[in-house]
Amino acid sequence: MSTKIKLEPPPSSRRNFLIPTPCVHLTDFKSRHGTAPFRALQECLRVKPLGRAAIRRDPPEEVARCVTCGGSSRSRLYACVTCAAVSCHVIAGEEEHSSEEKMGGENEIAAVSIIKKVRSSSPSHAAEHAEEIGEHSIAVDVDRAELFCCVCADQIYDCDFDAAVVISQTAACGGGSIPAPPENLRKRRRVDYRPWSPDPHERVLITRSSNPLKQLSETDSMPWGLRGLNNLGNTCFMNSVLQALLHTPPLRNYFLSDRHNRFYCQKNSCNLKTRVVGSGNGNRNLRLCLACDLDEMFSAVFSGDRLPYSPAKFLYSWWQHAANLASYEQQDAHEFFISMLDGIHEKVEKDRRKPQSQGSGDCCIAHRVFSGILRSDVMCMACGFTSTTYDPCVDISLDLEPQQGSSARPGSAKSHHSCNGEANSMSSNQTCGTSTLKGCLDRFTRPERLGADQKFFCQQCQVRQESLKQMSIRKLPLVSCFHIKRFEHSCIRKMSKKVDRYLQFPFSLDMAPYLSSSILRGRFGNRIFSFDGDESDATNELSSEFELFAVITHSGKLDAGHYVTYLRLRNQWYKCDDAWITQVNEDIVRAAQGYMMFYVQKTLYYKASEKPVS
Repeated sequence: MSTKIKLEPPPSSRRNFLIPTPCVHLTDFKSRHGTAPFRALQECLRVKPLGRAAIRRDPPEEVARCVTCGGSSRSRLYACVTCAAVSCHVIAGEEEHSSEEKMGGENEIAAVSIIKKVRSSSPSHAAEHAEEIGEHSIAVDVDRAELFCCVCADQIYDCDFDAAVVISQTAACGGGSIPAPPENLRKRRRVDYRPWSPDPHERVLITRSSNPLKQLSETDSMPWGLRGLNNLGNTCFMNSVLQALLHTPPLRNYFLSDRHNRFYCQKNSCNLKTRVVGSGNGNRNLRLCLACDLDEMFSAVFSGDRLPYSPAKFLYSWWQHAANLASYEQQDAHEFFISMLDGIHEKVEKDRRKPQSQGSGDCCIAHRVFSGILRSDVMCMACGFTSTTYDPCVDISLDLEPQQGSSARPGSAKSHHSCNGEANSMSSNQTCGTSTLKGCLDRFTRPERLGADQKFFCQQCQVRQESLKQMSIRKLPLVSCFHIKRFEHSCIRKMSKKVDRYLQFPFSLDMAPYLSSSILRGRFGNRIFSFDGDESDATNELSSEFELFAVITHSGKLDAGHYVTYLRLRNQWYKCDDAWITQVNEDIVRAAQGYMMFYVQKTLYYKASEKPVS
């Protein structure tokens, strides 16, 4: 049950807010003539190609002119509703503008006084026409079909006149005859906001198909959806990642808006399984859908219940998907994150006849949120020929910065899912010191000279040459996940260890310096406008500002550690330690040993549909 909050404007705005009073001249006109003149005027309206209404001219090429001065272009023209006489009215803004130009550098008080004089002396033949004939104060704008009071010298609104204009526009669009004005047509153009409330039939459907949310107590100050997850036996790696995903804004909005309905999905899977079994090709994992389990978890977590939730069903489904990791042993949180996104993607691929590329970001909700595109440039040092490849990724794995004096090189091996591979070398003095996330990103996008054992075949030289390799980000995802490689494995020493070095990470991050467009401009200059025929990077550069909302930390040793998630909700940090959730200070988050950081775009930009409109 949501809490209703009554919003009231501040006292100052209430004092300054004035409700406009209706025009007394229009009220007097309608009391004497009623709405008959407006219905008669309906036949004199014509609708322009873009739908704007105006007064019909006969013949159409006739130029309307003021009956007093004969003018047609210097001022606005108004037709009297009573006698149809056309009169002009000079717009005060034009006179004021010309008078201000004449003032030059004189003071403001003198300018105001002259503006008042100009207003009083401005010729208005429409006002003179209303003064000469007392009952002719209401007129219509010839070009805009809007009501105008000649005495008040201002536009006015009337629902009956508005209904006549709407009927003319409707008849012009439909091409039929003018129908009788319906009763509710007066509110067609100006509709008051009315909150939706279910009718009795809809109320019955809602009661049958949903469960009421529990109302939070007045002493409960935690945000909605913040709920602990029970540890099912060394499953802190799973709980930490699930807490981050449950509060990922695009992912949360997707599931809470019922974009993936588990009941509908399971029904379709059952129908598909029946057809497959009938054809003789059974599949026992056909109904496996991690997205359905996520949908069920979102419903449970955001139900308002504060008791810890047990994700046993999700764990079982994940074990079926990743059979090699099905055990109660401690697993890697980053490996679980990649495996879970793969499970969601593979289910979508099975349901679709034509697979879609992960790089497009449109194949499934997992890649819509986390998928980005990397650009890899390998340049021949002999002739300058550059080979460019693009790879999709759902996260960026970063090496910690080496200490000064260390000869460790940035890792360059790339995998299908991670943007960076394992470190090439291992230094004993990397277990202490401080690194920064920006420094790790700078190191990731820094040009790297490949060794003699990594020569690439140059298509221009037709031999293997030494080369320079540089990574950059071609497309930013909605949510950027950064994985810090704290677990190092040395094939030479045949040992593994954890790097406990402290990492500084900002709460706000600008990814513009690491975009392909920025790096190529720095390399070639601003004369480079497009790269390999790709579309413009304007959207990427506009949405390069990110905000931190989740941090997964690892404490302990390599084989015996514990994962904890810090969530940023309503600008307040919360520590999610399995079933326990506590509010913490941001200094505690900054001092934590970050393992995975999740950043979301500050502003989301939407691209127009590329599908042709029939």
